[in-house]
Amino acid sequence: MGTRAETAAATRRALVRAATELLDEGGPDAVTLRAVGARAGVSRGAPYGHFTHKEHLLTRLAIDTWDALADDVRRLREDDGREPRERLEQALLALVELGRRHPHRYALMFGTPADDPESAAAASRVEEQFLALVTDAVGEQDALRYGALLMSGAHGIAGLELSGHLSEDKWQVSGDELVRMLVEGVAGNVP
Repeated sequence: MGTRAETAAATRRALVRAATELLDEGGPDAVTLRAVGARAGVSRGAPYGHFTHKEHLLTRLAIDTWDALADDVRRLREDDGREPRERLEQALLALVELGRRHPHRYALMFGTPADDPESAAAASRVEEQFLALVTDAVGEQDALRYGALLMSGAHGIAGLELSGHLSEDKWQVSGDELVRMLVEGVAGNVP
């Protein structure tokens, strides 16, 4: 048996894992502290000892999702086997794919108030890694404005896909192709 701190950390991880599963299965309404505790197999009061309320737990899930995306983007940046434009495209596709695979987590990331310090810091980690990729592809002078264009474009693609308004049958183009076009349009304008 571990120390009290180790046990508490294990319980918190189990609660976060259970909350993530419930979120993926049924969206934010499915995540209640009672349901999370039951799914994690802990006492009824245990979730309340780790999270003051449901929004606190949902913010934790958003932060964890931002952190995982930041790790993915960092790994892409460190991949010397790919050209800068390809790494940039893959980073944008990672954001779009997150929306496809985990729509509730994706919505939660962008629905968590930006004034929450921990959530803002997690989002900033993604932005910093992403801007480094943009800088690698277009240079430092244009990185911020092109970075904003690319990030908002990818977010728009993900949002339109999630809402069903980006039908390949209607528009004759996939989200992946749109990402490729964005990167080519931006990186192609840079000498």
